Amino acid sequence: MLSTLPSSLQARTVTPRGPLTADELVTIDVFERAKRSVVYISTSQSVRDPWTRNVRSIPSGTGSGFVWDDRGTIITNYHVIAGASAARIRLNDGRDYPATLIGASESHDLAVLRIKVSSNPPPALPIGTSSDLRVGQRVYAIGNPFGLDWTLTTGIVSALDRALDEDEGHTIEHLIQTDAAINPGNSGGPLLDSAGRVIGMSTAIYSPSGASAGIGFAVPIHTINRVVTALIEHGKYTSPTLGIETDDDINDALSQRLGVEGVFVLRVDRGGPAARAGLRGARLERGGYIVPGDAIVSVEGKPVTSVSRLEARLDDFRIGDRVHLGILRSGKRLEVEATLASGGD
Repeated sequence: MLSTLPSSLQARTVTPRGPLTADELVTIDVFERAKRSVVYISTSQSVRDPWTRNVRSIPSGTGSGFVWDDRGTIITNYHVIAGASAARIRLNDGRDYPATLIGASESHDLAVLRIKVSSNPPPALPIGTSSDLRVGQRVYAIGNPFGLDWTLTTGIVSALDRALDEDEGHTIEHLIQTDAAINPGNSGGPLLDSAGRVIGMSTAIYSPSGASAGIGFAVPIHTINRVVTALIEHGKYTSPTLGIETDDDINDALSQRLGVEGVFVLRVDRGGPAARAGLRGARLERGGYIVPGDAIVSVEGKPVTSVSRLEARLDDFRIGDRVHLGILRSGKRLEVEATLASGGD
């Protein structure tokens, strides 16, 4: 039967769109290749009923992660699993597995989990480099914001080598800043470059409202690769150290009083790397007057302006590495060499 509807109410003719743009094709390709290796993480806590004494499990949070190797290793943020008694991993194809905690480093906000996948395991994501990143290059974030699984957002590298103070008192250094939308639930998901390689892990947002405001942060792959390797091998990460004592408040006061940007050495551990390199700590003279010790102003030529920045500079190296330190002693600039030793996480 022929339609008698007025022509103005007839279905409109579809206009052909033409081929996808090169930029769209790159975005689609990055997502299609990576999505199998991104996982959904849900955590729970064990709670004891005060009346019945029965223990039950309640949900405590969700986040993201990605496949690191062919042994079922999943990496995510430490804060995704912090305080949880159990975690489960859901793969892109819907399969669900209990996870075992292999190791974690709170100071780097990284954790390593492992699952046992009987067949057809998802592939590990290829990793790239973060040392050659450029502000302005395109990046892609995949995660599970607000529980909306396998969501892709895109943006650019907005800045490099950012530092972020966490509520627990830790300062995470060397972060990548991006305007790719990162929201609660994205934490632990990969940040990819246009070749589909992991260059970072989404870890935090800066937002007065708690939602994306165009300022997100990611742990760089340089840090991830070093720390995760140690966590898999030893179950913990041990930071390299100089064997010195410092204090943030005292350091700020001395820096302001003396007009020196650096880290003042308060005490040198006997037999430690700093002692062997000849560094000098503060000393107490008659009348209670404190004479400041050496001030470390650079590590391998890179400036050091705070205690956290010194720790971050040292953390770029491994235990046993030899590093050149620029120091100020009684107003004179010197350079010494120290071999890093084992510290704590």
